[in-house]
Amino acid sequence: MIQKKICVLGAAGVGKTSLTAQFVYSKFSDKYLSSMGVKIDKKVIDIDNTQVNLMIWDVHGEEKYKKIPTSYLRGSSGILMVIDGTRPDTVTVAKDIHQRVRDELEEVPIIYLLNKSDLQDAWSIHDGLIQELESSNRPVFLTSAKTGTNVENSFTAIAKAML
Repeated sequence: MIQKKICVLGAAGVGKTSLTAQFVYSKFSDKYLSSMGVKIDKKVIDIDNTQVNLMIWDVHGEEKYKKIPTSYLRGSSGILMVIDGTRPDTVTVAKDIHQRVRDELEEVPIIYLLNKSDLQDAWSIHDGLIQELESSNRPVFLTSAKTGTNVENSFTAIAKAML
């Protein structure tokens, strides 16, 4: 069995914990609880007949005065960078985190998740941004932790990219 560490990163309140809970436990809660530090979950998945034990590090949301410690990033084999599709300011935070990840780690696969796709009436991410993210050769998934849309697909994609 292969073991891989994934860090789920992004601004505060983008849905990192909800995406992780949906993937690992098939559960969603409307209650918002801010993560403190890091929460680690595990899930074994099968990729092309290979068992992969995913160690999923759900890291606290980054805010102006609350940066992600580089010690949380060490040993990561892949990054899920979460953006809230209803809050354009979370794009800037994700790009800043992405740059720090590139400065701190060797090249690791990074996939962008544009979360809360179920909130179409409040959606504020334009197609140009999606094309910009995709042009950097980073896969982009429109996800919903609430409905489960593309959650399994995005975690499977990062697992495949890490192998």
